[in-house]
Amino acid sequence: MQLSAEEGASLLDTLQARFQKHMQRHASLDWGHVRAKLEAQPTKLEPLAAMERTGGEPDVIGYDQATGEFLFVDCSAESPAGRRSLCYDRAAWDARKENKPAASAMEMAAALGVELLTEDQYRELQRLGKFDQKTSSWLQTPSAIRELGGAIFGDRRYNHIFIYHNGADSYYAARGFRGLLRV
Repeated sequence: MQLSAEEGASLLDTLQARFQKHMQRHASLDWGHVRAKLEAQPTKLEPLAAMERTGGEPDVIGYDQATGEFLFVDCSAESPAGRRSLCYDRAAWDARKENKPAASAMEMAAALGVELLTEDQYRELQRLGKFDQKTSSWLQTPSAIRELGGAIFGDRRYNHIFIYHNGADSYYAARGFRGLLRV
């Protein structure tokens, strides 16, 4: 989906307002630099618009010094509503004989143009706020776990971050995924 100039401007306004409202997520960063990066790479607006459209409320949570990229992550309080009830990946979806979910987290992330968070990235996000207190989010799963049929997900309960496992073919109404976009 290609954004019109008006849609792109509206999205930038939304992102700027969120950036300014939640300075604790990126206290050392300047919106002007972020906006300049986005304007230099307008194709990055499409994944951000998709993150926004599916309820992710993307915001900048850091800057990768090694790559020179800003890190946008879904910062909605709960796992994005438009990305729930998904199994982990296509292989898990294929393995289900009945009651297949609409899609898988890995496929939807690829279609949106984002990556699932790693366990470390998820823990880092949780240092910036309280996320997934009622929901959970699929995370990038190490191949050793995935090869055995499992996948990992995280949530916050009892003011503690938990990383759990489940069969990759499972899906729940309260489990989705959070995306990461590098700009």
